Amino acid sequence: MKSILITGGAGFIGVNAARHFHERGWAVTILDNLSRRGASENLDWLRRQQQIRFEKADIRDFRAMERIVDELRPSAVLHLAAQVAVTTSVTNPREDFENNALGTFNVLDAIRTKSPESFFINASTNKVYGKMDDIDVVERNGRYEYKDLPNGVGEDRPLDFHSPYGCSKGAADQYAIDYARIYGTQSVTFRQSCIYGTRQFGIEDQGWVAWFTIAAVLGKKITIYGDGKQTRDVLHVQDLARVYEAAFERREAVSGQAFNIGGGPSNTISLLELVRYLEEDLSIHVLPQWGDWRPGDQPVFVCNLEKAKRLLEWQPSIPVRDGVGQLIRWVRDNKSLFDSGHD
Repeated sequence: MKSILITGGAGFIGVNAARHFHERGWAVTILDNLSRRGASENLDWLRRQQQIRFEKADIRDFRAMERIVDELRPSAVLHLAAQVAVTTSVTNPREDFENNALGTFNVLDAIRTKSPESFFINASTNKVYGKMDDIDVVERNGRYEYKDLPNGVGEDRPLDFHSPYGCSKGAADQYAIDYARIYGTQSVTFRQSCIYGTRQFGIEDQGWVAWFTIAAVLGKKITIYGDGKQTRDVLHVQDLARVYEAAFERREAVSGQAFNIGGGPSNTISLLELVRYLEEDLSIHVLPQWGDWRPGDQPVFVCNLEKAKRLLEWQPSIPVRDGVGQLIRWVRDNKSLFDSGHD
C-alpha cells in the first residue's frame, strides 16, 4: 500500500489532501502542532470521515522529524506546514524563518538520512517571484492584467524574494530543488497561487477568498488593501490535491523541478470582482473598508500552466464561480465553527 505523510496535515489544504489520498487507497499520516485556528476542528472532522494516523509534532524539532520519518518510511511526504502570512513575517521574521526555512530543511534532511526513497512534495508560493515590477501591467475592465503575458507567468521567471516570507519560502523552494540535484532526493516544488475551498478558516492576513466569503456570510467587515483591482488566478483545493498525486505518479520525470500551480488564465478574479460575486450570491451589499498596499503585494499574478499540463497531464477542472458557490454553502452550513471563535 502506498503511504503519505502530510506535514501541516490539519490545515485546510492538509485535510483536503488527506481525504483525497485516503479515498484512493493510500495509508495517510498527518503531522501537525495544532497551532493554527481551525486545526483541531479540521482534525476532528477528518477523523470522523476516515481512519488516519495523527502525529502531534513541530517541524522545527529535527529529532521528531527524524523519528517520524524513520518509523513511517512513507512513499511520499507532502510538506504543507508553514507560517503562511506576509504580514506575520514582517512582524516576526525569526519565527517565519524557523517555520519555513529551517522547518523545511528539517523535513528534507530527515528524508535524506532516514527514508531516501520517499518522494518530497514541497508547497511553495508565487511570492518567490517578488513584485515583478519589470512586467508591464495595464488596467482593463476595472482590474489589473499583464500587458503582454496572456498565458501568465512561467517557471523561467527569475526569482526575486520580497518580504521575510518570500525569503523563507524561497529558501525552502531552492532546498527542495537542490536536494534532488546534490543528494538524489526525489522532490518537486509547487509555486502555488491562491488556493481556496471548504475547511478553510481564512483570516484577513491570509486566505483572502475564504476570508471575504466568511465575512460576507457572517456580516463582518471586509478590508481591502490597495485599490481592489489586484487580480489572481485562484485554484480550488480539490484540483490541487489532484496535482499532488499526479506528481507522485510521474516522480521520476519531474524530480528536481518547480511548477507554477494555480487556476491559470481561465480562473482569474480581482478582489472587487469577488466582492461582487458575494453580493450577487448572498443578495447583500458590501461596503469594504480600505487600507494601504501591503509589502510585496503583486498587482497581478497568474500562473502559466503549460508545463504542468505537459509534464503532469493536469489542469484545473473547477471554475472559480462554482468553487466560490461551494465555499459559500459550506460557510452557511457551518456557522457554528466561526461563532465559537474561529472568525
